[in-house]
Amino acid sequence: MSDTAVRTKVDGGEFAVLCIGGFLLSIAYGVTFLIPVLVGQRGGNEALAGLIISAATVSTVILVILSGHIADAIGSARAVAVSALFLAASGLGFATVPAAGLSLMTVGFVLGIGWGTFYALGPILVAAITEPEHRIRFFALLSGSMMSGIGAGPIIGRIATGWSLPIETAFAFAFLSSLAGGALYFLLHLRLTNAGKILPHVNKISFAAARQVIRSRAIYSIAMVGIGGAIFGGLSSFQTSYAKAHGFDYSLFFIGFMSAAILSRLFVAGYVVKKDPFYSLLVLTSLTLASILLFLVVTSNQLAYLGAAAMLGLGYGLTYSVINGLAANEAPAGLMPQSLLLFSLSYFIGVFGFPLIAGNLIVSSGIEAMLHVLLLLAVANLAIVLFRVARRARNR
Repeated sequence: MSDTAVRTKVDGGEFAVLCIGGFLLSIAYGVTFLIPVLVGQRGGNEALAGLIISAATVSTVILVILSGHIADAIGSARAVAVSALFLAASGLGFATVPAAGLSLMTVGFVLGIGWGTFYALGPILVAAITEPEHRIRFFALLSGSMMSGIGAGPIIGRIATGWSLPIETAFAFAFLSSLAGGALYFLLHLRLTNAGKILPHVNKISFAAARQVIRSRAIYSIAMVGIGGAIFGGLSSFQTSYAKAHGFDYSLFFIGFMSAAILSRLFVAGYVVKKDPFYSLLVLTSLTLASILLFLVVTSNQLAYLGAAAMLGLGYGLTYSVINGLAANEAPAGLMPQSLLLFSLSYFIGVFGFPLIAGNLIVSSGIEAMLHVLLLLAVANLAIVLFRVARRARNR
């Protein structure tokens, strides 16, 4: 399909609404990186913060599994609109609940319901309005919009505290942005319905479908995104603790990461998708590994700290886009939505599950212990890519 045909396929502002709505909803997840600050102000530590963040794991896993069934019942865009209400509720909960124990864990559970549904169904919506050969490009643009929102969350918190406002202001802002994003996705549902682009009974997942996906080549991307999610979750969720330990301003991390992630998706992704995805992944996973090494050795240089964050944004950000496209294109015939759901499930297990481990590591052994574990995870992702390159060369 030509580029003109692709533009026609996503014409009518549908993809723009996807991206703008994705940005607004992603702020609700981005502000969760401020949870260690919020918990610290209420007398807790990183271990408790990790427990609160990981409370979203249970609800996320459940909702990712159910999201396909929900999408088939009411439509993917409308399901995301409903999920926005849960994201809004979580933002309001973090902003207003005064305690830092079980009550905030409940709020984290609500967050997982909203974020799990949105994150699982967003790529399925993109796949519904684009052709396979262009999916990596459009996945990159959508994930860039989402990354912008994720990065904006902590920056909003930093601006709020800079203006002598409480950190809860950022969570209140997330409440409002979630409501706005939900309204956009409801409008998108109406547009897709009128255009006849909602396909019934194609998204739900079963054990049989999951087994087929796991036995396919898509499993490599599914494994990689789980590992990458753990890296991203560990570095982002406890960046406030890392910055405090080294005397840095944590907003520099999110500025560097977000800027690199966005710019790379706008100006580099188009070049990357034309190249061999395996060789692109070799470069990108190596960049991610190098960024973690920088975080380990950087102790006082603010510019190097910013550079490490930017390197992570470039390496991790584009890696995600490439493997997201591979998870769709290497899925068994007829099981692309199911492959993307497992992809999202793996990501959430990493991004929400690892902070529970990381928080305890930081309390017991220090921030460097967590970074060493993340370094091993980055090596594992690079090893998967090397294995795939070697296996393809052997088969040829």
